[in-house]
Amino acid sequence: MASSFLFLFCFFIGTTANHQTAIQEACKATRWPESCQISLTKSGLDLIPADPTPFQILHSALSLSSKNLGRAKFMVRAILHYSGSNLNLTTTAKLCLQSLDNSAYRLHSAEEVLPRNRIKDARAWTSAALSYQFDCLSGLKKVNDTPMVDKTLLFMNNTLMMSTSNALSMMMSYEEFGNYSGWWRSPRTERDGFWESVGGRSGSGQKPGIPTGLNANVTVCKDGGRCRFGSVQMAVNAAPDNLGGGRRFVILIKEGVYEETVRVPLAKRNVVFIGEGMGKTVITGSLNVGQLGMTTYETATVGVVGDGFMARDLTIQNTAGPDAHQAVAYRSDSDLSFVENCELIGNQDTVYAHSLRQFYKHCIIKGNVDFIFGNSASVFHKCTILVRPRQLDPAKGENSVVAAHSRTDPAQATGFVFHECVINGTEDYMKQYHKNPNMHQTFLGRPWKEFSRIVFVRCKLEALISPPGWMPWDGEFALKTLYFGEYGNSGLGSNLSGRVIWSSQIPLDHVILYSVHNFIQGDDWMLT
Repeated sequence: MASSFLFLFCFFIGTTANHQTAIQEACKATRWPESCQISLTKSGLDLIPADPTPFQILHSALSLSSKNLGRAKFMVRAILHYSGSNLNLTTTAKLCLQSLDNSAYRLHSAEEVLPRNRIKDARAWTSAALSYQFDCLSGLKKVNDTPMVDKTLLFMNNTLMMSTSNALSMMMSYEEFGNYSGWWRSPRTERDGFWESVGGRSGSGQKPGIPTGLNANVTVCKDGGRCRFGSVQMAVNAAPDNLGGGRRFVILIKEGVYEETVRVPLAKRNVVFIGEGMGKTVITGSLNVGQLGMTTYETATVGVVGDGFMARDLTIQNTAGPDAHQAVAYRSDSDLSFVENCELIGNQDTVYAHSLRQFYKHCIIKGNVDFIFGNSASVFHKCTILVRPRQLDPAKGENSVVAAHSRTDPAQATGFVFHECVINGTEDYMKQYHKNPNMHQTFLGRPWKEFSRIVFVRCKLEALISPPGWMPWDGEFALKTLYFGEYGNSGLGSNLSGRVIWSSQIPLDHVILYSVHNFIQGDDWMLT
């Protein structure tokens, strides 16, 4: 009996030591190794098996994040329950719960595909999950006037988001080095001289596009007509939930101006909008943050969450005007979404490319302040991007910014890629610019969050682009961690001699990283 007990004791000690060593090794891949080790050790053997492989620790870290997310949702529900007549707190808590629900969906999806070696998908979805958690945190900070909210903020910041970041960082190292955890290391970016492995090609050689000849499932007509639906939202509501198997629900939107707010929820997958041409089929709204209780996210004229969304040959606009501040025309959280030959018009915050993988082709995008923004992995291919006037009085000076990216973590697989686009001003803007160029300055981008990533590759940058090229957000914030890159651009605004020292020229050997194939895995999901 004594010898059996001694054997079991030694086995337990040996197993625990292996367990601890494996966790310590895997946690080297994170930004906070010590807290990573503590949190995973406390999770116990119910999450991490004895003598685990690095992959098993990664999967356990993702499971721990989901577990922490469940607790965060419980805490936010409590805030909502006790918010009483505090309308601001109630609204914030509801939006926060919506963000956490989206986060939970993406984390669960990532856990499901990891064992099937779909690491690109898992990383994209975990990146989005972390973004949604950050959104919830940011909203709660604005209403932090109770101990309950303060306690929730502390848990989200120091436990939930840290655990999600840890899992994402491990995922990044696993993608690069596999189970050789001795090579795992904390996440780095291009700014640190690190370039992720690529598929070795720029794509399949096929030209991605929304399929032609799609048959409409339903048709929308202005004022009813002979169509089944008189509004776009009614047609969206008629789409079946969770459509898959390569099937799509195609909505033909006939020529006309549709004054409505359109929402494509998470359950409405693979919905396609087909219009009858830019300026002919127009979906228009005017929601803006100047309205009581309105958030930037909610202002979108068209807001999409369901994956696989496609749109072609139409205009989406927000007419709130340059004095209304944030007023979104199109907002997308749709993974593997494709917008082609569409016109997207607004002023500040026109396109909210909020999360996940998105592709824009042959689009016209108009705005003036951060008018392409968010934390998605988006490629804009052969788009025409036009700056609109901010001031009605041309004598007043103004700064305009094309893009503001909001990557909060270096392991997030997100960024904006502009490929073969034209950056210019509208006719009205250029009239003001030519009268006094020094009073009207336009910048390619600025860092909304710490690890902002924006690149322009083989674009035509017209004269309105200011010589520094890029604009700070707030003093020195993010200037040492962002990655703003340019390669092979042309036009009067492409001269690099006056660029800010914290921007970069992309090395030729690494331009391929920003291809549709490598950056958003386009060959795996785009149809031709």
